Amino acid sequence: MYQEKLTDIYTVSRLNRQARLLLEGEMGAVWLTGEISNLATPGSGHWYFSLKDNQSQLRCAMFRGNNRSVTFRPKDGDQVLIFGKVTLYEPRGDYQLVAQTMAPAGEGLLKQQFEALKQRLGAEGLFDAGRKRPLPAHPARIGIISSPTGAALHDILTVLARRAPHLRVVLYPSQVQGEAAVPQLLSALAAANRRAETDLLILARGGGSLEDLWCFNDERLVRAIAASALPVVSAIGHEVDISLSDLVADLRAPTPSAAAELVSRDGEAQILQWHQWGQRLASAQRRYLQGQGLRLRQLEQRLGRQHPERRLQQQAQGLDQLQLRLSRAWQRRLEQAGQRLEALRLRLQYQHPARRLQDGRERLLHLERRLAGLLDRRLEQNRHRLALAASRLDAMSPLATLSRGYSITLCNDQLVTDASRLAPGDELRTRLARGEVLSRVLEVKGDA
Repeated sequence: MYQEKLTDIYTVSRLNRQARLLLEGEMGAVWLTGEISNLATPGSGHWYFSLKDNQSQLRCAMFRGNNRSVTFRPKDGDQVLIFGKVTLYEPRGDYQLVAQTMAPAGEGLLKQQFEALKQRLGAEGLFDAGRKRPLPAHPARIGIISSPTGAALHDILTVLARRAPHLRVVLYPSQVQGEAAVPQLLSALAAANRRAETDLLILARGGGSLEDLWCFNDERLVRAIAASALPVVSAIGHEVDISLSDLVADLRAPTPSAAAELVSRDGEAQILQWHQWGQRLASAQRRYLQGQGLRLRQLEQRLGRQHPERRLQQQAQGLDQLQLRLSRAWQRRLEQAGQRLEALRLRLQYQHPARRLQDGRERLLHLERRLAGLLDRRLEQNRHRLALAASRLDAMSPLATLSRGYSITLCNDQLVTDASRLAPGDELRTRLARGEVLSRVLEVKGDA
């Protein structure tokens, strides 16, 4: 019986190998969170540490090829989120986890949620390039959804004022960070689509951490952008920051300034293009006149050989008329082009930032005056309320009660409200409206 059982005897190496294969086959790769302890970083570049909670601990290793991608320097006591493969180190028979990625616990959980939501929405086709719309070539109004006090809005307005001051800008203010950000972003996006007063929208925010930009990964906002009737350009964070709003938007700009450049045409470039068109038209006129002159000389030579004087005079007169008509037509074209150029120059001058800044100063001065008036009225109201409260307080004061003939009697600094608690010989102190009276109890009588 025992001989049958001993026919397959394991060596230690074989047992450890089988245990490793079993662990790797059954468990595979897992996400694990815990606290780092006993961190060792030898010269090889590998990391060795234990991951523990309040009841257990696990040996872990993270080799140099994987830990190079870790964006922070871990230390003992850090709470981390790790993705790795459960295995067994055969030479010592140690059960361990070989880490492949590591992130701080909070940020790691956010990344895990980000990837899960990205895969789910991507499977629905929300990020497909085929559903994204091209931007209008010549927008007249641009909507911006951003914080009114943020640097992103300032950068966009600065670029638009330089490149295309004729563009009208409509701001839909919203918080871009924190718990209130998502409802406000949804409300701003809905308002922009409902009012339909712009040709496209820019969703903008400056850079920040994953937590700062997390509101732009909210599923409700992503679906609202996908359903927007207006094309949406996302300009969230810096170039390395990627959010789900970037993936679903019709166009993603690496920065808010880049978004402004993408949606605007350079005004100076347009003027240069008109100038080039004018030069091309002048060149075409010269070529046409040269061709007509050559043709005239050829006709003169033919007429000179045939001597049809009358016909030659008629054709010469017709040619003069055509040349005059062409000259007048060209002059009219030049005048019209000059008038359009002057109108554009005046329009550009009217939209100059200095003029808009002056209008803003005047509006600010008007608001300051209104605010001063409101403050004066509020101060007068508060003074009236204070006087009324003082009058009521004075009416309820115990001193006012004493002034009407009442008194307060104390015995051993205790208020006397029941005669049965006094005894003959007790000293009393009676407080009147003016002054006090000291007395001694001679006799105590109960209720009548």
